[in-house]
Amino acid sequence: MASPTLRPLSVGEILDVSFTLYRRHFATLGTVAVLCSGIPVLLSLYIEAAGGVLRNLSFTLVYYVVFTVLSSIATAATVFVVSESYLGRPLSARGALQRATPLLSKLIVCSLLLAIVVAFGFMMLMIPGIVLLCGLLLAFPSLVLEGDLSPTGALSRSWSLTRGSRWRMLGLLVTLMILLYAPMIAFAAIAALIFPSDDILTLAVIGVLQMLLYPLLYCVLTVAYYDLRVRKEGFDLEVLASTLQAA
Repeated sequence: MASPTLRPLSVGEILDVSFTLYRRHFATLGTVAVLCSGIPVLLSLYIEAAGGVLRNLSFTLVYYVVFTVLSSIATAATVFVVSESYLGRPLSARGALQRATPLLSKLIVCSLLLAIVVAFGFMMLMIPGIVLLCGLLLAFPSLVLEGDLSPTGALSRSWSLTRGSRWRMLGLLVTLMILLYAPMIAFAAIAALIFPSDDILTLAVIGVLQMLLYPLLYCVLTVAYYDLRVRKEGFDLEVLASTLQAA
């Protein structure tokens, strides 16, 4: 994919570019998703088939550890794939995973801090929680793409980038949640109607859809990250200057 003309994008354009990247690199993104999410999905299905969480506490603990590790790697790998493609430098699934793995500890700490801060905001009142969530949404792209950041630095970076644009981030988030969860609810309902006595099959359908649709979230967040850098930091001029210098 050729490098796009970097410029400020509307919410609709961010979604359009994100869906285009998702479609064009579905095989690569799907490979990352299957490799990193396949095991957690199978573990969750096994726990459910074996009687649920309360009857499999030790196995559930293993599931959460595996899920945390692999989902963190998947997040970073997805951001790398989308970022490199957006800038005209396609990246393989293997290359993305190799670049993502060293960031594991930072990603886990960042995820925990983000969850604590946003949960505290929602405990105070609904509005602070929403503001914090929208302001910190770009912590993961910031951490992955600006390698010198600490987890707290990534949160601060996201908060700074989204200043003045949090209503746009809220619009992106709401639209994306509708686009992501509507298909899952629809397919889960169809599976439940066709196989009313088979809860495991319904959970499997939801798990597979989550696995394949999850990368779309980070497509949108990565494009939004670059959009704000273009708006606030002249990132488009930076890329142009580096291109001319290389030439």
